Amino acid sequence: MNILGISSFYHDSAAALISDGSIVGAVQEERFSRKKFDNRFPRHAIEWLLRDNNLSVNDLHYVIFYDKPGIKFRRIMESFFAYAPHGIHTFFQAIPLWAGRKLWMTSLIRKEMGYSGEILFAKHHESHAAGAFFPSPFHRSAFLTVDGVGEWDTTTFGCGCDNRLDFHGRMRFPHSLGLLYSVFTYFTGFKVNSGEYKVMGLAPYGKPRYVDTILTELMDVKEDGSFRLNMEYFDFPVGVRMINKKFEDLFGRVPREREAPLGRDDMDLARSIQDVVEYVMLKMAGHIQRETGERYLCLSGGVALNCVANGKILRNRLFDDLWVQPAAGDAGSALGAALFAWHSILGHERTSDGTHDSMNGAYLGPQYRSDDIQEYLDNLEIPYAYHEDMEDVCSGLLAQGNIIGWYCGKMEFGPRALGSRSIIGDARRQDMQRKMNLKIKYRESFRPFAPSVLEEDIPKWFDLDRPSPYMLLVAQVAAERQKEMTPSEKGLFGIDKLNIVRSEIPAVTHVDYSARVQSVSKETGGKYYRLIKKFKEKTGCPVIINTSFNVRGEPIVCTPEDAYRCFMRTEMDYLVLENFLIDKKKQRPWKDDQEWLKAFEDD
Repeated sequence: MNILGISSFYHDSAAALISDGSIVGAVQEERFSRKKFDNRFPRHAIEWLLRDNNLSVNDLHYVIFYDKPGIKFRRIMESFFAYAPHGIHTFFQAIPLWAGRKLWMTSLIRKEMGYSGEILFAKHHESHAAGAFFPSPFHRSAFLTVDGVGEWDTTTFGCGCDNRLDFHGRMRFPHSLGLLYSVFTYFTGFKVNSGEYKVMGLAPYGKPRYVDTILTELMDVKEDGSFRLNMEYFDFPVGVRMINKKFEDLFGRVPREREAPLGRDDMDLARSIQDVVEYVMLKMAGHIQRETGERYLCLSGGVALNCVANGKILRNRLFDDLWVQPAAGDAGSALGAALFAWHSILGHERTSDGTHDSMNGAYLGPQYRSDDIQEYLDNLEIPYAYHEDMEDVCSGLLAQGNIIGWYCGKMEFGPRALGSRSIIGDARRQDMQRKMNLKIKYRESFRPFAPSVLEEDIPKWFDLDRPSPYMLLVAQVAAERQKEMTPSEKGLFGIDKLNIVRSEIPAVTHVDYSARVQSVSKETGGKYYRLIKKFKEKTGCPVIINTSFNVRGEPIVCTPEDAYRCFMRTEMDYLVLENFLIDKKKQRPWKDDQEWLKAFEDD
């Protein structure tokens, strides 16, 4: 039985396919369309899934959409009426879109796909919960879903057992931790629904000066983690602006202009909202453990991508272990919806072994054959060398300080590159973070990079006692690997802290000695594991830098063409396309195109 799950029309559209309950593929539309956070119907993603599995649309038994548009429309209408006449212009803009397309999702799916079979719908947070629990390794666990908003829900929790999901509690719009974080994303000058991770990365540079203001003026947090926002300060229910004049007066400033220099106040705001999110998430997790008595917790929803908060829940030992859906945002809800149909609607059994999840390492996207790659290179007369021992060759190049675009295996599902579509470098080099940020990624210099570490070496390098395969846990660099700062270095503030060497792996050590860890196992890591293993043999260090293979404003690369284009537009030294090694020094000059420049400017 083939079930297709679809997520679209908000942000980060995606499609996922399961066959007889097994996950066979999942991919975001942006990877094909090359439009970052593409929210359009995932036509290209669906076409790839069917083609890759030798299926036609007639081979699908069910298609399921990740939320219920009718309920969402009712919430939007009730919000507009509650705030009328405020937001009337936004109301008149929204109605034609809903009346012309979004309310008629069944007809739209049939038209886009040419599909005549049965179409199902799951509630938004049912999709999140299913995406959190059903692929997890646990036979039973608690679950917590936290995001901006689904239909009405912004947070839900409950228990999963076998093929059942039992919801115990929920919070409703407009009281939303995800939207509150987005408010501060906007206020500090970043783009909502894409810049939240920048706020998380900026937070360690600041001081929590505004925590009390947030907790006393903007929200009322209860002991169980539930809260109410003081809506006198916000405009997001009717979509005019995220905030109003009263919010600006509270903090004595206006939103930072995008691309304007970051100030101390921006850093303090980022730190303050990050501390508040961690505080609320810890309270929620504690309440859930007391309420359910479960040993394990599964997380999904956009807020579950806040790996700092995840790490804090783990360190507080509220649960024996956590499992976070690697595509925790709305893209992952396409997969969650498909699994919800299989287990919750159709009642099929679920198996788990307590150790391994069913995500296949999140390597669920396209892989290109060597013959196709060679044909592409030969047709364009791109100079290359072929190596059977690519891991040995590239480990040596990394040790010499080269930056490599690493394109091997199936593309990852979710926002993180996990060693298939990655840019990699030597984590031991002091200048590598700045070089990769400014000359490769073309992004803000403060942004940290993640370490990829051999799973068996995690405890020797990080304060973490378990795997972190999806880069969704933050841990401290092991104390014995840290380097103490001098008194003068400790007195520095903000970006001045950036270039201080804090550990043996300075390029992946954030200013607070933390790192967003990705563990790489022999079982799922394949060629990427063997590369790091070879690097360790040459250098004694089992840690390398891993950042996503893209530049600012562009989705992670999907095809060999995408990879070569990105490689040539940056100052990477080498590109690996499976067993083909491309040396930048041997390439013809690249003629840039206006489409890429526009994408960069629009980010």
